[in-house]
Amino acid sequence: MAYESLFAETVLIRGHLRDQIDAYLARPLRVGPQPGVVVIHHMPGWDGPTKEIARRFAHHGYVAISPNLHFREGKATPEENSASIRAAGGMPDDRTLGDVQGAIDHLRTLPYLNGKVGIIGYCSGGRQAYLAAGSLRGVDAAIDCYGGGVVAKPEELTPRQPVAPIELTKDLQCPLLGLFGVEDARPSPEDVAKTEEALKKFGKTYEFHTYDNAGHAFFAVDRPQYRVHAAVDGWKKVFAWFEKHLQ
Repeated sequence: MAYESLFAETVLIRGHLRDQIDAYLARPLRVGPQPGVVVIHHMPGWDGPTKEIARRFAHHGYVAISPNLHFREGKATPEENSASIRAAGGMPDDRTLGDVQGAIDHLRTLPYLNGKVGIIGYCSGGRQAYLAAGSLRGVDAAIDCYGGGVVAKPEELTPRQPVAPIELTKDLQCPLLGLFGVEDARPSPEDVAKTEEALKKFGKTYEFHTYDNAGHAFFAVDRPQYRVHAAVDGWKKVFAWFEKHLQ
């Protein structure tokens, strides 16, 4: 068998307003340029399962980085940081975008990057991936995994999250893959249909897949919502998408 090896560590990057924040970087130890992926964590935080996802990308030949979007909360655990964010009304979009841009920029300084960077997000991170794909520079492909709130009613907007990401669809500069569960309530199948309608309206390159017998968080192996059939096929579609647009 061919030799396999990974390298993974916590690194410091410059995020929103040049703040120094933690990020988790995982990459294969192999010769040659590799594509990059920014992993945007879910609302439960910058946790072990998120870092497992980064390592999974590294195993498949990607340089993966996951910025700790809850870093400034300063609590002892991801759960406490997440609770603090929820109590404050959610992540501020400007701060999130600044930190994700910082992760993209950090990848682009690495000598072993092939020049291509994708983004993927889960749960609230799916919404943030859609937001980033319509707002940030240097994104070559994006994946939204059941991002709730892409379609938001006016009364759901707040000073922290003042724009519904669907409103940025016209500015989307990269291909988008969306993976959803038919039993999800946020996003609901109706929300997914509205998002697809907007993508078609503006002539964007996209693919949406919705899984039966699956709801929110079907990728989460450590949660009751995990669904083997959806997760296994979903991972195949994730790697096919990035293979097509980043390799």
